[in-house]
Amino acid sequence: MTGGGRVPAVARNPFTPTFGVSPPLLVGRADLLDDFVAALEDGPGAPGRMTLYTGARGTGKTVMLNEVEDLARQQGWRVISETATEGLVNRLVREHLPALLSEIDPEGSKTKVTGVSAPMGLGGATWETGEAHDVTPALRTQLTAGCDLLGANGAGLLLTLDEIHHQMVPELREVATVLQHLVREEREIAFVGAGLPSAVSAVLDDDVLTFLRRADRHSLGPVALPEVATAITEPIEHAERRISPNLAIRAAEATGGYPFLIQLVGYHIWRQQPRRSDITEDDVGAGIVAARRRLGSLVHEPALADLPGVARTFLLAMAHDEGSSKMSDIASRLNVDANYASQYRLRLIASELIEPVGHGRVDFTMPYLRDYLREHAALDAQRELPPGGSSSDEADRG
Repeated sequence: MTGGGRVPAVARNPFTPTFGVSPPLLVGRADLLDDFVAALEDGPGAPGRMTLYTGARGTGKTVMLNEVEDLARQQGWRVISETATEGLVNRLVREHLPALLSEIDPEGSKTKVTGVSAPMGLGGATWETGEAHDVTPALRTQLTAGCDLLGANGAGLLLTLDEIHHQMVPELREVATVLQHLVREEREIAFVGAGLPSAVSAVLDDDVLTFLRRADRHSLGPVALPEVATAITEPIEHAERRISPNLAIRAAEATGGYPFLIQLVGYHIWRQQPRRSDITEDDVGAGIVAARRRLGSLVHEPALADLPGVARTFLLAMAHDEGSSKMSDIASRLNVDANYASQYRLRLIASELIEPVGHGRVDFTMPYLRDYLREHAALDAQRELPPGGSSSDEADRG
């Protein structure tokens, strides 16, 4: 480091505010990861070998999949990583599994019968040499073969599946049915899936997917603020810059413990004066403002886009309050009865956008969602003003 409080060159920003990209330092999830490793070590039948992670956008679901995949590889396991999109089963049986089987059994050639013109043993068969692991649409057969080959070497197979949702139920049924058989047969198989809470709940409501209901299910919530401060401080120091403990705590408080916001705040704090060795109070303040602005377009907007209109209106009614909201006030603002309002309360709780915080009260779970709703409600109101920019009330007062 040179004198004058400057670093010799612009160091690379250590923070990664991109969905699905693992952060430089993962905090707040150590217990869950330890449970997964213990399940691999405990052998077939360990509950953690079938795990589901749920949480709102930005809570680190995909990052958790990245982490368990790395941990499984460290244990000698092989990993198939997929996303719950159309053609899932076809990709497994025609791409992933044939490649895996050929890799773990490289001497994969066999002699097979291609034709028979006389009873076997009388010289009427023709033969040719082919690959041992031909492409075949038999998911159970291929998964069983993979588990057996790996199990013989003291390892196993981990299948991870991201973005689970109800539109994929037919293919998920096929995958879950095969997994259930492999578990019952005590083969070396593990499965970890991830998705939005409402999407996973819709999948688990399917009558055929009862097997997955028995999976360990973990809701990824906020990270404790001292751990957030560590997640901000250590990458900065590793990159040979400095941030004081007080400023690290201020940055941590601005994240609300929300994992994606940890990376977003850190990223924007870093880039204020990247050539300066010491991060200042102004850097932290400006970085927080920039991160909050980006959070709206990256997280809040897509989260609200998935909701029906009444649910968005419910959230707007909550945004009138400075803190938690009374359900009776929300129903009054919506001009609906308590039962009707409660239906949307349950839906929004299932989506992990709000949470109960006492009898008859709810609050937002996502940082700055209240502010985002207020800002956009104000913008919408401005757009509805008549030409000239004044409402009729304002004109009357004039």
